[in-house]
Amino acid sequence: MCGIAGVVSRTLRPLPCIEAAARSMGEILKHRGPDDSGAWRHEKDVAAFSHRRLSIIDVRNGHQPMRDEAGNCIVFNGEIYNYPELREEIGGDRFRTDSDTEVILRSYSRWGAACVNRLRGMFSFAIWDERESRLFCARDRFGIKPFYYAENGPAWLFASEQKALLPFVDEIGTNMEALRDYLVFQFCLPGETLFRGVRELPAAHTLTVDAAGTRIERYWDLHYVPDFDHTERYFEEKLDDLLNESVRYHLRSDVPVGAYVSGGIDSSLVATMGAGHAGDAFCGFNGKFSWGPEFDESEYAHAVAGRAGFALHVVDIEADDFSDNIEKIIYHLDCPVAGPGSFPQYMVSKFAARHRKVVLGGQGGDEIFGGYTRYLIAYFEQCIRAAIDGTMDDGNFVVTYESIIPNLKSLRNYKGLLQEFWRDGIFAGMDRRYFRLVNRSSGLADVVDWDALPPADSFERFEAIFNSGNADKQSYFDLMTHFDFKTLLPALLQVEDRMSMAHGLEARVPLLDHPLVEMTASLPADVKFRNGDLKHVLKAVARRYLPPAVTGRVDKMGFPTPLNDWIAGPLGEFVRDVFSSSEARTRGFVRNGRVVDRIGKEGRFARNLWGLLSLEIWHRQFHDRAADYRRIRRDAAFNP
Repeated sequence: MCGIAGVVSRTLRPLPCIEAAARSMGEILKHRGPDDSGAWRHEKDVAAFSHRRLSIIDVRNGHQPMRDEAGNCIVFNGEIYNYPELREEIGGDRFRTDSDTEVILRSYSRWGAACVNRLRGMFSFAIWDERESRLFCARDRFGIKPFYYAENGPAWLFASEQKALLPFVDEIGTNMEALRDYLVFQFCLPGETLFRGVRELPAAHTLTVDAAGTRIERYWDLHYVPDFDHTERYFEEKLDDLLNESVRYHLRSDVPVGAYVSGGIDSSLVATMGAGHAGDAFCGFNGKFSWGPEFDESEYAHAVAGRAGFALHVVDIEADDFSDNIEKIIYHLDCPVAGPGSFPQYMVSKFAARHRKVVLGGQGGDEIFGGYTRYLIAYFEQCIRAAIDGTMDDGNFVVTYESIIPNLKSLRNYKGLLQEFWRDGIFAGMDRRYFRLVNRSSGLADVVDWDALPPADSFERFEAIFNSGNADKQSYFDLMTHFDFKTLLPALLQVEDRMSMAHGLEARVPLLDHPLVEMTASLPADVKFRNGDLKHVLKAVARRYLPPAVTGRVDKMGFPTPLNDWIAGPLGEFVRDVFSSSEARTRGFVRNGRVVDRIGKEGRFARNLWGLLSLEIWHRQFHDRAADYRRIRRDAAFNP
């Protein structure tokens, strides 16, 4: 796990001070790699790389940038879990190190761009191809590891984090279309960032830069082709085998490994399997809020650790931790995304980094197995409509209204969302109804100046993803999970990456192993969502490993944070000060004065307030500090 950055000349003409620019980007990324650093400059000044290393595999010899005999050079961020198998296939006698970095480099020499199809893991990398005088870049299938790029005249720049590119864009400005998306979804859609001029390489894509231009190609996609030839028992056994196989691969490391244990099924199952394969050195980490019992799930984590036999370390998270760290959190995130869960994740990662350099997590389970309560809300409405219309047997539904009723108790904490969802447009098309469930803008009508944003139809942008791809058009469940897989999951993985790497901690996600994910896409929807039971097939496997108190839960809500309670109490003055500054009151598109009036009036989990608070702090961290980034560019003397 590392930080990578680089510059290439798109015209293949020398760029003065190219190495200084690459090194300055690497310095911004030093938190990602506290163990080692390196840089490389092409002798003709047409390319330069910088690398910050967190040493996990071949600690002694895995220094980067790394070159081969042909003059190709790589910078790589991530882990390739099948590197021993690939090394053997290529021929182990050719290797100078035991690192997975060299395996990628030699795989590229042997298979070219097709090497990405053989890699099992999380990765973003850039390879300078000396013979072809081009740059080849790639990002893993799910977007676990980040990759951003920008252009400035003849210079083409890339980095692991957006902030490293900011000194070298002409102006730190806001991408207003992406801002509209953020206000609607609380994340940017794939390929976009909130910084004007900074782009994201989407997951499962490669990118090539040479004198002919920049080309981006998809190399993998998820195909929803239901397998109706096997029984539910068969799928349970297959899932059990693939989960254990993935965890074993993800434990490959030359340093000890631990795990996040939230108390939910996903992380608990990963941790339990990890402990079973890793032995006594394995341990877990949990964060709790002592503010109230609904914010403390450590009892479930203790139950998991007790049954699996590993040590559990728990950190208490207080209101002061929020005010002391929120600006650092937004700085490391690069942009405001995906709810207030990033705050406790930052604190738990900081705590875990004192004990381990690698942790396993349960990210991805909700998107691939169907764990979000809104799926149940959407199907509840569909069942009512089908019962009224007499179309329960037309193939569009995987549950009946009679069978779904016993599982509706899990909606107890979502009455407000139900009231909003059914306020208008009931029984519209599946795409229109799911858009209402993910649209966060309805609560922002009076605080956002929508006329100041570019005119756009957010539903059209949503619909283009929801109704595209390979999702089974007869399954509402697959359509919903497919959209979240393509959009929400990358946003959550950005949080996973940034909050761990802020502390030099590598977070691995075994549920996002591509053989496992491809198998889940073949599961019929009623196997994943039997009778309204979210994550039905995963729970069936989890019951073999986890305490009943965990597998039988209906009250799991991610990582609930008492933000609104704190704002009504110890954090009230801090939050009001953020929204009341002279800069905050002149942003132009957010009426922060009205936000102050709304403080303390939101629901208990305060998602809209979090979105506006993190947006304002994002402006403070980057836009209001533009002079600091211009100074970095002047110091590098880089003017392409």
